Order: sequence, then C-alpha cells, then structure tokens
Amino acid sequence: MSTTSHHLEGHTPTKIGARDLALVSVFAALIAVLTLVPAVPVGALGVPITLQTMGIGIAALTLGSLRGGSAVGLYVLVGLAGVPIFAKFSGGLGSLAAPSAGYLLAFPIAALLTGALATLVLRKVARRRRFLWLFLAAMAGSIFVTHPLGILGMSLNAQIPLSQAFILDMAYWPGDVVKNLLAAAIAVSVFKAFPGFARRRFQG
Repeated sequence: MSTTSHHLEGHTPTKIGARDLALVSVFAALIAVLTLVPAVPVGALGVPITLQTMGIGIAALTLGSLRGGSAVGLYVLVGLAGVPIFAKFSGGLGSLAAPSAGYLLAFPIAALLTGALATLVLRKVARRRRFLWLFLAAMAGSIFVTHPLGILGMSLNAQIPLSQAFILDMAYWPGDVVKNLLAAAIAVSVFKAFPGFARRRFQG
C-alpha cells in the first residue's frame, strides 16, 4: 500500500500537521464570522441568540474531537485575548464576568464531546442514517455541556437562583435544535463532497 493511500485511510499516527492547523484556524474563523451575525438579545439578562453554536457544531461534527475542540478553543482564546469576536462584537477577559460566560467556557468541552460522538457515528452507522445520529451527537453537546454550564454561569454572574437561570435558558432550546439540525446537514454534505473528512485521522 502506498504512503498516500495509507494516509487517506486514516491510519497515520495521531500527529497534528500543517493541514490540521490550517483547518483548526479556518473553522475558528468560521465560528467568529457566524457569531458576529447580528445577535438577538433574549430574556431579562440579554444573553443573545447567535449562530455561534451552529459554527461550533459544524466544527465538531466535521473535524472530530481533537481538531474540532481545538478550533473552538482557539476561537475562545482569541476572544478572551481581546479580539472582539464574541456576540455583539465583544471580547476580553471581562467576558468572563458576563451572564453568558458559562456558555462561552462550555463551548470547547461541548465540541470535544460532540466530535468524539461524531467519530463514533462515522465508524458505526450506515451512511443513510448519519444525519440523524450526527444531529443527536450535536444535541448531546448542548444537553450535557453547553446548557448546564450556561445555566451555572448565569446563576453565578447574575446572582440569580439556579431555578431562575434554568427558566431563562429554556428560551435557547428551540434555536439550538434548529442550529444543530443545520450543522448535521452541513456536515453530511461535507462528508459527501469530501469523503476524507469522514475518515478520522485521530482517535475521536
């Protein structure tokens, strides 16, 4: 077997190369662009609805756990460094004091989980069923990571009871379902157009 075919079939060592770094950077930029689409403030605390979570879902589903999580982590780090790429053109360490801080810190962890589940889907699930299971992988990141940490962040930073933060968080669920559906559809399209993305080079 040639070195090229061996590489394409996903049996190379778990080492990040220049191509992987480029993909991480491109997807981090994609998340930033989607975040800066005009946001819709929701609820008494004004935590906005953006396309940010769709970008995170696309990155995690398409790149997998390591690269997807790295892309989201890079986006968060650049924003915390002061570049205004968070919702409403904000950035800097002051973002950690905002009611939305819990969601922000949850994003890289959610991407790691979603990416790992997406890799499992690509290895175990027939192609015709990928859309549903990729959607469920994205929802798992939302259900088990993004929303719980988002609720905790609202409660701590806004100094409100967890029960109230839970109620406020419910406003974001319908949008998250739609955005995760779109992320899964885009990921399936990417895998059809570029099958190499479906052959994970990393464990996760």
